Amino acid sequence: MAMIPMQGTYTAFVGQRRLASGPAGEVALAVKRATQPLDQPVVIFDDGTGRSIDFDLRGDDREMLARLEKLAPPPTETEAPAEPRGRGRPKLGVVAREVTLLPRHWEWLNAQAGGASVALRKLVDEARRASGDKDRARQARDAAYHFMSTMAGDLPQFEEASRALFADDRRRFAGLIADWPTDIRDHIVKLAYSDRA
Repeated sequence: MAMIPMQGTYTAFVGQRRLASGPAGEVALAVKRATQPLDQPVVIFDDGTGRSIDFDLRGDDREMLARLEKLAPPPTETEAPAEPRGRGRPKLGVVAREVTLLPRHWEWLNAQAGGASVALRKLVDEARRASGDKDRARQARDAAYHFMSTMAGDLPQFEEASRALFADDRRRFAGLIADWPTDIRDHIVKLAYSDRA
């Protein structure tokens, strides 16, 4: 059997019941094995975004898993490149892109130690450190909302629950979704708050 892809996590629902959760390959195999006797459609969600995603389940397991490989993230800086790189800083994984700035910005950047590229990298790293927690919280909230809109959009108190989610009022949010189907409710909470204990 082919290697199961291990990038990201996905969750499959059959109606209001969670069928499987985990890496793409594991979820796809669970869905493929379960689709024959199911009388309700299966919806698969990317847990990173909360949006539904389609898996191509055709063919045997090996063919299906090979197609899922395209969901893999690009190699990280520590992974060896698949092909030799040209000039530049290959160990850093530097990528050239166009940046448009006003002349005063270029003047300031060029006056910095190491030049414009070093200064820009330092500024980006500093901004990422400063707003990392806020960015993760926003991404988690957005993923929970996308999932919630698809799976709970017609459930009681959806609008109020959405407001509580965006206001980060956890107590009110938990109270509003308390009567929702267990698997849906638990998955929303997992997406919204699991990284922010």
